[in-house]
Formats: sequence, C-alpha cells, structure tokens
Amino acid sequence: MLHRTLGTTGPQVSALGLGCMGMSALYGDADRTESIATIHAALDAGVTLLDTGDFYAMGHNEMLIGEALRSAPTGAREQALTSVKFGALRDPDGGWSGYDGRPAAVKNFAAYSLQRLGVDHIDVYRLARVDPDVPIEETVGAIAELVEAGHVRHIGLSEAGADTIRRAAAVAPIADLQIEYSLISRGIEKQILPACRELGIGITAYGVLSRGLISGHFSRDRQLAANDFRGMSPRFQGENLQRNLDLVDALRKVAEDRGASVAQTAIAWVLSRGEDIVPLVGARRRDRLTEALGALDVRLGADDLAAIEEAVPAGAAAGDRYPAEQMAHLDSEH
Repeated sequence: MLHRTLGTTGPQVSALGLGCMGMSALYGDADRTESIATIHAALDAGVTLLDTGDFYAMGHNEMLIGEALRSAPTGAREQALTSVKFGALRDPDGGWSGYDGRPAAVKNFAAYSLQRLGVDHIDVYRLARVDPDVPIEETVGAIAELVEAGHVRHIGLSEAGADTIRRAAAVAPIADLQIEYSLISRGIEKQILPACRELGIGITAYGVLSRGLISGHFSRDRQLAANDFRGMSPRFQGENLQRNLDLVDALRKVAEDRGASVAQTAIAWVLSRGEDIVPLVGARRRDRLTEALGALDVRLGADDLAAIEEAVPAGAAAGDRYPAEQMAHLDSEH
C-alpha cells in the first residue's frame, strides 16, 4: 500500500487513515463487534493510522480502540499508529463546555488517554480546537514536554488557522494539521494549505466524504436518528440537502464513467491533492472500509479532475460545515 509521511517530522503512515469517531458517537448507534472487526480489517489491509479523540463518547472510543489493539495480531498491533485529539470539554449529559489547552490539562488528558488506549505512547497528539484563552505556544510547549518524556511521539494541530500554525511551529516541530478537506470543503486551499507546505507540515484530512453526504449512499428522504448530529448540520437541512445531493448526482455520473463508486472518486480526489495529504475514512463497517480502500486503485488524470471540478465546483456546497455555534469556535474558519 502506498505510504505517506505526516510532514517532514512526522511518521510514515498508510495512504488512508481510519477515523474511528463514528464507532462511538455522533452518527447514531454503532455495533461494537462490527466496529472492532472493522479496525482489525483495516490493520490487516495495511492501514496504520487510527484517529480518535478522548471526548468521543467520553472515552468510549479510546477504550474501543484499545480493545481492538489488544485483540489484534501482534504484527498488526505493532504497526498501528494512534492519533488523539484532546481538550474538548463535555458534561454528563453529553453537552459541550468549551476547550482547555492549559499545560496542566494537556498532561492530565494525556495520562487518561494512555490508560484507555492501553499504550505506552501516543503517536500524534493534538488539541481538538484552539483554546482562545490559552496561547497556542503554551499548549504546544506542554505537548513538547510529553514528547521529551516519551509519552508522545509527534505534535499535531487540529482546525488551526495559518497564523496559529506559524506560531505553533516556532515552538516545536509540528507533524501535521488535522482539518476538514473534501470536494465540498476546500477553504484550506487559500491560506492554510500553503502555510503548512511552507513549513513542511502534513495534512490529515477528515470529512473527506462530508459525513456521508457525498458518499453516494445518502438518500434524499433519509430519516436521521435522534442521536445523529447531522440532524443539526446545515448541509443536511431542507433545501441545502437537496442542492448538495444534486452535486452528488453530478459526481455519480463522473464516477460511473470511470468504473468507480462516488465514495471512491471523492476519496481519490483528496488523494490527488498531494503526497502530504492523508485522508481519514470514517468507515464503521467492513463493507464501507472495503469500498474506501478501493479508492487507492482509482487513478485520476487531468481530464478526470476537470470533469470532477465541473461536477462539483469549489464553493458549490450549500450551508456551512458546522452549526453557527460550532463555526464560532473554529480558529481555522474557512
């Protein structure tokens, strides 16, 4: 399987990573047995990067990954790399209470993550959202101390803007930035992606299928479960949804002409944007994982890319990628 490097200082990883959030939270109920089987299948296929957050179902996702790693074959377990986001605060009812990037909190969060994952180090550790009350230099400095102590291997960022990225990189080497990037979320191309490339920072792209919106599997009349956060996402609402699925229909024609699925074409497009970009696929089931891995066999030439651009032009998406309250917390707002 093709391998890439997370920036000039980061680890070598598989061309695709597995985003495990949906196995525990935000997309309705998930099957624990199938989730663990999917992680095992990903490792068996050569996927090395497993992404989580300590706040995904309040630690459940980390424990799920820990269980999957303990029950995986030794070789697969040893090749697995963990990417962990921290700092998002929750309450007992599952609500969100802001972000905490204080140095003492950084080390506290890391201690719990190491225990839940059952590992002696975290490969890439990153603040989930920039804490507006704590200078990024202090947060990154605390992670750098964890690196020096051997608890963390590499420092990452998440949803950070270009200025924040530069300030962070002046403190310690930054392996990569995790940020949303897909056919219908392309704002990073203006300032953030150039800044990362200037500094040798890789990109871990999440939302490459826009939470299933451009997967080719989301129907116009689909009813979302009460615990599925897409029910509050602007792009899944009313006329926005219909306009966005019109884009998917146009992309489907391009995909079919090339013998690929819509999801494979959308993932292949992200892969085509550069060797420094690693797409995360949020497969919760083995069949969806198999489909996503098929994107590695899709080769997009200049004519293919032009056809995709015509079907889904930059800026064509209807609605913001998060509700207004969450958009307000994005240092990287794009």
